[in-house]
Amino acid sequence: MSDRGDTERRRIAVIGGGISGLAAAHRLVELERDGAGPFELHLYEAGERLGGVISSEVHDGFVIEGGPDSILSEKPAGLALCERLGLAHHLIPTREEMRRTYIAFNGQLHALPDGFLLLAPTRFWPLAVSRLFSPLGKLRMALDLVLPRGAPRRDESLASFVRRRLGREALERVAQPLVGGIYTANPETLSLAATMPRFLEMEQRDGSVIRAMWKQQSRAAQAPSSGARWSLFVSFVQGMQELVDAVTAALGPTQVHLRHHVEAVHRDGARWRLDDLPPFDAVIVATPAHISARLLAELDEPLRADLAGIAYASSATVTLAYRRDDVPHPLDGFGFVVPNIEGRPLIACTFSSLKYDHRAPAGYVLLRSFVGGALHADPGQLDDEQLCALARDQLAQLLGIQRPPHLSRVHRYQRAMPQYDVGHLDRVDRIEQRLAQCRGLALAGNAYRGVGIPDCIATAERAAEAIASACRGTRGDVSSAA
Repeated sequence: MSDRGDTERRRIAVIGGGISGLAAAHRLVELERDGAGPFELHLYEAGERLGGVISSEVHDGFVIEGGPDSILSEKPAGLALCERLGLAHHLIPTREEMRRTYIAFNGQLHALPDGFLLLAPTRFWPLAVSRLFSPLGKLRMALDLVLPRGAPRRDESLASFVRRRLGREALERVAQPLVGGIYTANPETLSLAATMPRFLEMEQRDGSVIRAMWKQQSRAAQAPSSGARWSLFVSFVQGMQELVDAVTAALGPTQVHLRHHVEAVHRDGARWRLDDLPPFDAVIVATPAHISARLLAELDEPLRADLAGIAYASSATVTLAYRRDDVPHPLDGFGFVVPNIEGRPLIACTFSSLKYDHRAPAGYVLLRSFVGGALHADPGQLDDEQLCALARDQLAQLLGIQRPPHLSRVHRYQRAMPQYDVGHLDRVDRIEQRLAQCRGLALAGNAYRGVGIPDCIATAERAAEAIASACRGTRGDVSSAA
């Protein structure tokens, strides 16, 4: 591409109109404005709308999320994009007075003990008085303080690590529903290195997860106050759709092609061709890995095989609105998670209108139940009415709700969540090595180095920067999967 004139427009295609594809296109617009172009951008989306799994519905005072309901603020890419889009004043924090999580156990909801952080306890008195664990289970967790550190290892499953350091009850009653629920994953295969590498590092550095977390909390307490502006999770007054709309509006002259199914990506000399379209100078593929594998099938067999090897889980949400007086539970938290050992079809339930303001009109509450995932049956086997009945039955048992809901909405995510199995990072390394041979081609999305919205934005922006570098003919990294 370096043999073309500096002022000739480079044709760039972005395949996929979810948040990854949108963020990639937006970053290219920014780079062009900063002098990296000129570019002729085309974004191709197979569906009828942009945003992918992100969607929000505002109805009679309810804000109903069809996909992710928040941005993790401790990962900078999401908030940075919001700042550049002028959206910061639209962000809302969680209601910190409601920052409590419940665990469903033996048919009842038990508050997660104060100081229990994902995998391990950091305060012993709340743990000691909790009815969530047996006396032996509590003692087994405390053994983490005296157990020798394990041999250094590149990767390990979540289940293996937690059982080894903290015991079976910590895994089955907390780690599996909390962490496995985030990834809708099987803890026996979920890669710790790809999801929470800091815990592997804690063990090697401090010899104990609990001791490492104590030190971390002590350092945080002694550090000067940064006047943190945001809670751990943030959202928007009108829902996550605000982010999609703002990015879309900022795409400028980008040509968006909805309902356009790209069948394959081919080399065309030094350029790239999508089906029978005119050739492109560069392509960013921002689709799920199994779709990317199909698009690139004729390009590179090892690349295709590694992309196709990333498994996916399906899930669904059932959002129900109730009159507040019809819900006996105090709803004094963000929601509850359900351990797999309970044998229930529910993964979790978020008390959406308690987690964030502006989610339900006065006198009503909005509850969002999750079903499916790697440990449960595919919710695609049930129709919407059956899924609503399932959710209502579970909420009746766990929250005591007997009255019918004021409204209901079902959203489905078929093969939408990649499974970061043990060895995932080795797979991603191989994918990136193959891409390094494909100048002008990049991948982006949640299949590689993080599943959250900030992760998707970060991969997309790195892909865009690599492509801009390729189009300038520089010697920098010109291919990216993360």
